[in-house]
Amino acid sequence: MPKRWILLSIPLVLLGLELLTRLVVSATGKTAELNAFEGEPLNLTAYRLKFLDAKGQPFDGLPDHGQLAAKRSPVMGYRLVGNQQNSAWKINDQGFRSDQPINLDKPKDEVRVFILGGSAAFGQLSTNNQSTIAGQLETRLNQQVAAQKASPNKFRPDTLPYFADELEKALKLPPRIREARYRVVNAAVPGYASGNELAQLAFEILPYQPDAIVLMNGYADLLVPSAQEGADMPGTDAMLESAPRHLMAGLGNGIRNFFDQFYLVKGFQYWVLRPQASFHQMIPPAFDTSVQDHLTADSKELERRTDRYRQNLQQVARLTSAAKIPLFVGLQPEVSIRSAKPAGREKEILEQLGSQYPEQIKSGYTKLQGSIEQVKKGSPQLSTLNLAEIANGTQGEVFQDAIHLTDTANRAIANRLFDTITPKLHVQPKPYAGGDVPPS
Repeated sequence: MPKRWILLSIPLVLLGLELLTRLVVSATGKTAELNAFEGEPLNLTAYRLKFLDAKGQPFDGLPDHGQLAAKRSPVMGYRLVGNQQNSAWKINDQGFRSDQPINLDKPKDEVRVFILGGSAAFGQLSTNNQSTIAGQLETRLNQQVAAQKASPNKFRPDTLPYFADELEKALKLPPRIREARYRVVNAAVPGYASGNELAQLAFEILPYQPDAIVLMNGYADLLVPSAQEGADMPGTDAMLESAPRHLMAGLGNGIRNFFDQFYLVKGFQYWVLRPQASFHQMIPPAFDTSVQDHLTADSKELERRTDRYRQNLQQVARLTSAAKIPLFVGLQPEVSIRSAKPAGREKEILEQLGSQYPEQIKSGYTKLQGSIEQVKKGSPQLSTLNLAEIANGTQGEVFQDAIHLTDTANRAIANRLFDTITPKLHVQPKPYAGGDVPPS
């Protein structure tokens, strides 16, 4: 009889502890924080992809604890769901990371720059939309226009003066850029490789009439097997090949979600196990596995992966050339460039990646850069960017993990993009063409 009462009392004790935990959490103002906790640092959960089916429900058998919703796309593999936001990012109605929607009909006074790429270009782990590369570049461009309007005498005039001394002074002034409203659209998607970006450009971006395209990529192509055209939803092949595995994965997710409803379970994880205090790396398209599992040591496989990148970049260059759109291409920076002078957690990041990582990634990047140079020879509208040099020259901590940049590093790259893009936007002053020579 006592054993029976002990067994019956266990659920009551657990229920009491659950209620007590909820009261304590509510009293300390931690309810929202604990509700958002998914067994990992909160900034990872905020940026983790959650794949939805046609009905808007998470796929059975796939992890569903991310906050950044994505859906299948027959052309691009997957794409971000429009009109969603959390404390770190906002996705507009068109599925781009932007606070404002963008119409297909472009106003005459608007200049559009589209940034394409994977999670680094997207700004994974950035504080908000404004701190991404796209956000900071847009701010700089519009600040330049505001400065030109406020102090026109500090910039080159529309018409150059006649006299040599005045002409010399005018040419020393900084050039003006076209006075317009500048939109820098963050069209990057975490996990995208060059094949995804090519499809996205052709079917989604070109209809928006971009005035310039920035492509910041390369890393994902070293992770995606050469047998794949691009990145896709993780685990889909395994689910299709094994129905029992799919069923077990779905049941496992269901059981996990059931227990994660309880504050007692979450509280123990959050305050006792404290996974949020440990260091984690989430590098799409290696969503839930290590980067080392996706890099290849096979030289022939590496050649096939980098050749795929070259072919896709060649198609991107042809599309932009046909549309007369300037194309700016740079390999996204990665943490091994900081091995000589790591700051903050960069040393820990490098140690976690392993001793073979720097040599593997160097070999891959050398081949990727060779692909870019090869495509550039036949593409006069293509300009290259040395983003690694910019990132490595930034003071303080640059990387938050293997490839994702701090807000400060994003600003440094945005500044370099500004310096590279604006010559294409300069207003060429007209020479003096007046009838009478002006008085000296």
